[in-house]
Amino acid sequence: MKKMKLVMVGNGMAGVRTLEELLKIAPDFYDITVFGAEPHPNYNRILLSPVLAGEQTIEEIILNDWSWYTEHGVTLHAGFKVTEVDRVKRVVHAVGPNGEPVSAEYDRLIMATGSNPFILPIPGKDLQGVLAYRDIADTQAMIDAAKTYKHAVVIGGGLLGLEAANGLMKRGMQVSVVHVAPWLMERQLDDVAGKMLQASLEERGMKFLIGAQTQELVGGDDGRVKAIRFKDGTEVPADLLVMAVGIRPNTALAESMRLHVNKGIVVSDTMQTVTDPRIYAVGECAAHRGIAYGLVAPLFEQGKVLATHLAEFGIGRYTGSLTSTKLKVTGIDLFSAGNFTGGDDTEEIVMSDPSGGVYKKLVIQGDKLIGACLYGDTVDGSWYFKLLRDGRPVADIRDKLMFGESNIGDAGHEGHSKAAAMADTDEVCGCNGVTKGTICKAIKEKGLFTLDEVRKHTKASASCGSCTGLVEQILMFTAGGDYSATPKTKAMCGCTEHGHQAVREAIVANKLLTITDVFKAMNWKTPNGCASCRPAVNYYLISSWPKEAKDDPQSRYINERSHANIQKDGTYSVIPRMWGGETTADELRRIADAVDKYQIPTVKVTGGQRIDLLGVKKEDLQAVWRDIGMPSGHAYAKALRTVKTCVGSEWCRMGTQDSTQMGKDLEKAMWRMYAPHKVKFAVSGCPRNCAEAGIKDVGVIGVDSGWEMYIAGNGGIKTEVAHFLVKVKTAEEVMEYTGAFCELYRQEGWYLERTVHYVNRVGLDYIKQRILDDAAGRKALWEQLQFALDGEPDPWFDFKDAAVDTRQFIPLIPV
Repeated sequence: MKKMKLVMVGNGMAGVRTLEELLKIAPDFYDITVFGAEPHPNYNRILLSPVLAGEQTIEEIILNDWSWYTEHGVTLHAGFKVTEVDRVKRVVHAVGPNGEPVSAEYDRLIMATGSNPFILPIPGKDLQGVLAYRDIADTQAMIDAAKTYKHAVVIGGGLLGLEAANGLMKRGMQVSVVHVAPWLMERQLDDVAGKMLQASLEERGMKFLIGAQTQELVGGDDGRVKAIRFKDGTEVPADLLVMAVGIRPNTALAESMRLHVNKGIVVSDTMQTVTDPRIYAVGECAAHRGIAYGLVAPLFEQGKVLATHLAEFGIGRYTGSLTSTKLKVTGIDLFSAGNFTGGDDTEEIVMSDPSGGVYKKLVIQGDKLIGACLYGDTVDGSWYFKLLRDGRPVADIRDKLMFGESNIGDAGHEGHSKAAAMADTDEVCGCNGVTKGTICKAIKEKGLFTLDEVRKHTKASASCGSCTGLVEQILMFTAGGDYSATPKTKAMCGCTEHGHQAVREAIVANKLLTITDVFKAMNWKTPNGCASCRPAVNYYLISSWPKEAKDDPQSRYINERSHANIQKDGTYSVIPRMWGGETTADELRRIADAVDKYQIPTVKVTGGQRIDLLGVKKEDLQAVWRDIGMPSGHAYAKALRTVKTCVGSEWCRMGTQDSTQMGKDLEKAMWRMYAPHKVKFAVSGCPRNCAEAGIKDVGVIGVDSGWEMYIAGNGGIKTEVAHFLVKVKTAEEVMEYTGAFCELYRQEGWYLERTVHYVNRVGLDYIKQRILDDAAGRKALWEQLQFALDGEPDPWFDFKDAAVDTRQFIPLIPV
């Protein structure tokens, strides 16, 4: 098939990220030509500030070097300015640095022209030594000037202006910042934080002229700027003057093409220009729903959506972004997000310690965090932003909200607040053994900007997720001066733009019964899905439509296909079920005989009061199951694993209730229950809690008058104490409340989401409303679980009904 021709005007971060996404999913679809006005390959514009400050070099901030374009068959015209686009003939005309003309035909055109710095229209703006701060050339000119001249003036006390001033100070210049607003960074900080920032920067030697109004720039006899004059007649010497008063979308070319422009090149949710469907716009030049974004993450999200349409998948939609800002100037950390100014119908939680250099303001509306402004201590910025973005109710954590994530039981990483002070050798991700230095190196060398990218390249935060907040903090201060993300739910995987909740809802609303139905109805990018989405979709189908949706064993992980836990040497672990941890002499004999017969090297008692046979060969699994003759323990599955019990009132002189029988009854009622993740119960016969019920998904503790029930505990990498749910009198009530909670979790939990994270996501009040306050609903949930489990086969013995592919147990015979 003949390739179509794709031309891109602009060689910046948003445009090239679009090409990267496109090359991943449709590498042979287009012949690609890129015109870049700068004589450089794609680089990280955010890191120009460290270059100016002497902390990095130009070479170190290159994202895609010259070889990248060659390797991917991309024709790059660097240093070429596009002069005209003929939309009728679909031809782009450009001229090179020496005036040489170049043309390129297109089938599809991407406008990625970025933005231009705003230059104040004042006398003297064209003098030598008057610069904007936008690209490599501006940065190099400032570095060169700092070698010769002494006095610098920066107009603009926003993000860019302060970074420029800081860099010039580090180059040895005396710097004054002119800012017309009443406090610094008025778009990102409130007045208190802005004035604290000013005081701190003044202590470091930076000078400020707040509220000063520039009248003109005064030049010397040599044609170079020598001073800035204000409307009150005063002057300040300036050998170098940097204008950092904002940017404007670069739309001159688009306007000459008669594309619709309003605050930028107007685009739809598919990033198509509203004027010409063959032409797309992405990045700072694009205006989406009236907004032109200037931060990286929204622009990358736009690029991802655009790539899917160029590849003719046609499913992505960009719906806008919620942004936050993080800045680090001379060691001062700042963070803001959302509506941090508040209003009449909002409340503010404020902590101010001027002497300690810390200020925090959280703005709450109703029961939601809607804004945050942090000065000096920003380690919880990403957590506040997540609360804001997700719209999570904060009533249950409001009294601890100001003290950060490490003081809340629902997320985070112990020691999270030490991110900035960590040594490179300190471990960040315990699951995968990833250090801070490894993460920082990957971010810098590979040009990573998102959490997903860090996970992909380093595996940090890719397992249990408890270190996510810490990884985000490292990403924020390593990748550059801004951090932002979209408010939409994260996609299940790269095969789709849909999140877990959207898939669950579509399956229920449209009564989808097969994976193929889901992929077709929801426009999956890849027709067969992947190892991430197929197991999730398969679970959602069988939990939403029990006995109607057909389980697909090939869409389960290896352990659930083999019905045993694979070990690192390729052998398997077999854990038979022991009801409530209780066994018999006959069962023990059968286990011992199987160990001898099949030469199983290790026998171990598990923490869940069962016996684990380690080192079973795959070809022996069926025979081991048969000879042991005990039910599957489902120790390999996202299912009910164990019900841990103490001996209770039957034997213990302290016991108040028969915990062993209660545990056995619970386990026998629910042992074939598949769930979003593994589930563990525990039943203790008295408040001494020998069965550790306080860290289980469902914990039951016997008391004199009945049973206390707890939910959503977790004994994993980050221990989570369970929440008290209810006190009941009878064993029948324990069964009903447990079953109702488990079925609610089965129906609403996202795949691989533990109960602790499910409850934190929906809120404990919601769980109580569904389980405690709605008696009819509770009974209905319990009945639905019983219906789903009725007749479920034991995969160790009912091979046909459980759809176990027994061919996998036949060893391959070498030819």
